[in-house]
Amino acid sequence: MTQTLENAVNFPEEQHFFKRGLSWEKFKAIQASFENVPGVRLFYCEGILEIVSIGKPHEVIKCLIAGLLITYIEVKGIEFFPSGSFSQIIPKIVEYQADLSYCFGTDKPVADLCIEVVITSGSPIKLQKYKLMGVPEVWFWEDGTFEVYCLREQEYEKVVKSELLAELDLSLLNRCLLLSSPLEAIREFRQGIQQ
Repeated sequence: MTQTLENAVNFPEEQHFFKRGLSWEKFKAIQASFENVPGVRLFYCEGILEIVSIGKPHEVIKCLIAGLLITYIEVKGIEFFPSGSFSQIIPKIVEYQADLSYCFGTDKPVADLCIEVVITSGSPIKLQKYKLMGVPEVWFWEDGTFEVYCLREQEYEKVVKSELLAELDLSLLNRCLLLSSPLEAIREFRQGIQQ
């Protein structure tokens, strides 16, 4: 459920709040006031502030995606550099943290792949923040499935599979994510990618 910041009294689990027309300086002041608030992330993109509460379901899926992807990368022998959810910033324009981010081949200032786990939809800056940074590929895990976007001539195009990890069977990855046992998910995924 998406609400505007003006309607927010508290931050129930898995909520998005946003406010348009905010200066970078006001964003930085608000960000500083949230510095010691656990389970909350703030994003800024061209005047839009987004505040997102992060709950356990989000973290469970994020960690399992990371574990499964590292399994895939290890089995396939792909050199990679994970950068997690570090802050990606263009001062006065954009600041955000993907849930997971990776560079392949060599470490780079901008990730090759960013992944977001979306428990609650409604972000007004869903792809714009990545476009401003020039991230080549973005995945969203939402409603129990993946959406994959590739950057083409300054716009994202929705595609059916990853171009960076072209052999990865996203339906297998997704099926394993939805298993009730993380251990079973890893075992089934490893078996599936080794066939």
